[in-house]
Amino acid sequence: MNYIGSKHKLSGFILQTVKQAVGTDLSQQVFCDLFAGTGIVSRVFKPEVKQIITNDLEYYSYVLNKNYIENNHPFDYANLFESLNQLNPVKGFIYQNYCLGSGSNRQYFSDENGMKIDAIRQELAKLKPKIEEGFYYFLLASLLESADKVANTAAVYGAFLKHLKSSAKKKLDLKPALFKSCNQHNEVYNQDGNQLIKNIKGTILYLDPPYNSRQYGANYHLLNTLSHYQNFVPKGLTGLPDYKKSDYCKKNLVLKSFEDLIEQAQFKFIFLSYNNEGLMSEEQIKKTMKNYGHYQLEKQSYQRFKADKTESRKHKASQTTEYLHLLEKR
Repeated sequence: MNYIGSKHKLSGFILQTVKQAVGTDLSQQVFCDLFAGTGIVSRVFKPEVKQIITNDLEYYSYVLNKNYIENNHPFDYANLFESLNQLNPVKGFIYQNYCLGSGSNRQYFSDENGMKIDAIRQELAKLKPKIEEGFYYFLLASLLESADKVANTAAVYGAFLKHLKSSAKKKLDLKPALFKSCNQHNEVYNQDGNQLIKNIKGTILYLDPPYNSRQYGANYHLLNTLSHYQNFVPKGLTGLPDYKKSDYCKKNLVLKSFEDLIEQAQFKFIFLSYNNEGLMSEEQIKKTMKNYGHYQLEKQSYQRFKADKTESRKHKASQTTEYLHLLEKR
């Protein structure tokens, strides 16, 4: 998925840095990804460690990680995917509220794709009590990613485009969200990280909180809506639901929340991904972490997140610096 803050390009750097600090053999370690997003970093560590714990405040993240991290055996899905792709269109919640043909004045999906999303999502709701939990999340994660590929947005759902872009004109094709099978008992949560941290423990804690004031609940609201698939009255031009807001997006609260998290963490090694444009400065992070043990810093230059190429030049990629703060907690 095209995702703000994705660590896809940096995952190798993160794994290498963790191994340098903790040791090359991580097979007996418990790894926690407290702000997991799409789970890219956890997916990299899954075959490396004994157990993965993931968490995120957003429900779409929970769905993705229930599939990618918690699932550990393959499913027989081919025939079901074929039938799901052939369902008759349905004018359901997505079409009625996020497609232009319904009169909603919103164009997050083409009319055809909106109705197909509704048809598949309603069928998954019927299947849920009849199939195992892991298979349900595999199917729902597959729908989220397949729908995202034909969304008429500039990568985030804070707004839709006035005209259907080329990828949004393509017919939605449900594709499997395939995962790595490992002999693990992993745990996936959908909680406030500062509350969850009091009830979990392990060796390696990886932190990738929001960097700025943009709330993920607003930027990716439609993925949450598709995941929950519950009736509500969408608000405003963009069709927002009520959504959870993170203190890590609030300049007056972020530092206090971060220090509380570090203090409560029952992990020996803590790694924080943050970039040079975040609400917390490098010096603030360093000062906070040094209060709790041995601190060091690694840096990596990379190309920043780039929104869809149909956007204006001001959104084109440029170089930025990723900071990986390390704390060995005493």
